[in-house]
Amino acid sequence: MLMHPDHVTIVVTDLQESLKFFQLLNFELEVTDLISGEKISKYLQVEDVEADHLTLVLKNSNPRFEIQLLHYRNPTVRSDPSILNLARPGYNHLCFTVDDIQKTLNFLTENGIRARGEILEYQKRKLVYIEGPEYITIELAEWL
Repeated sequence: MLMHPDHVTIVVTDLQESLKFFQLLNFELEVTDLISGEKISKYLQVEDVEADHLTLVLKNSNPRFEIQLLHYRNPTVRSDPSILNLARPGYNHLCFTVDDIQKTLNFLTENGIRARGEILEYQKRKLVYIEGPEYITIELAEWL
């Protein structure tokens, strides 16, 4: 039935900061669109929706993988810092494999991205959480 991930959509309030973050993670902006209208409102189940919709593609990913950034112009959306609490129901984090976790983490911290802790070895991997804009948690994993 399921084959592989296609995309993840993330609602953001600061579109440019979120775009910059994912570009640091090796995503490339492919499509910028403004979505609105009855058909989209019905599909998203958001009344009178108007939103910027950016499609970012992970470079050299096979199969293709996208992050879609959704920035609502209507309705107004606010960031919620409680999303940093990973001990709650629902979406927790997204993890990406890297070749060299320390080198990747150094690059990201030099560019203003904060690690949420120290690198941990667990189940044949080195792992670390990073925090992006909008309180997005991303995990990096280097297979040992």
